[in-house]
Amino acid sequence: MKLHALVVACLLGGTQILAQSVLTRSALAQSLGEKSGLNALVGTSPSTPDFVKEAAISDLFEIQSSRLAAERSDDATKTFAKQMIADHEKTSSAMKAMVQGGKVQATLPTALDSTHQSKLDTLKGLQGKDFTKQYHDDQVKAHKDAVDLFGRYARGGDNPDLKAWAAKTQPALDHHLKLAQELDK
Repeated sequence: MKLHALVVACLLGGTQILAQSVLTRSALAQSLGEKSGLNALVGTSPSTPDFVKEAAISDLFEIQSSRLAAERSDDATKTFAKQMIADHEKTSSAMKAMVQGGKVQATLPTALDSTHQSKLDTLKGLQGKDFTKQYHDDQVKAHKDAVDLFGRYARGGDNPDLKAWAAKTQPALDHHLKLAQELDK
């Protein structure tokens, strides 16, 4: 009888450990899913911390790469770049205000992740038409990703203030994407 009670106790304890493990993996899966692109592929909304991180890094990349373009590109690209700097500084400030004001519980990154830093480093090494082409390509990709990210959060995000802000911001990102796609025409 003692052996039976011991087996039952072990199984119950194992079930609790398994449940904790599944919950921990689920929380990690959201971050891994967003980082790997799996969430975007299946249309899953990012967690609030993932959304804030991805949106902030996107803004940082837009601002830094556009500053380069404002110095190195043709007139049409310089005009676009200046608009990107102004618009993305505005969205960065708005998101920062929500985080610092306590409406959003997340950590704002202060630097680019390795992927975006690599893209920026590539741009820094280019000049002339090579620079302009790469900048245009990066802008189309970055804005497609941003439109998707903001749309998924606006539809299924878990923070009402941030969700409303994402929905309000998405049309401007749609417009940026259209402008970026027209740069090469």
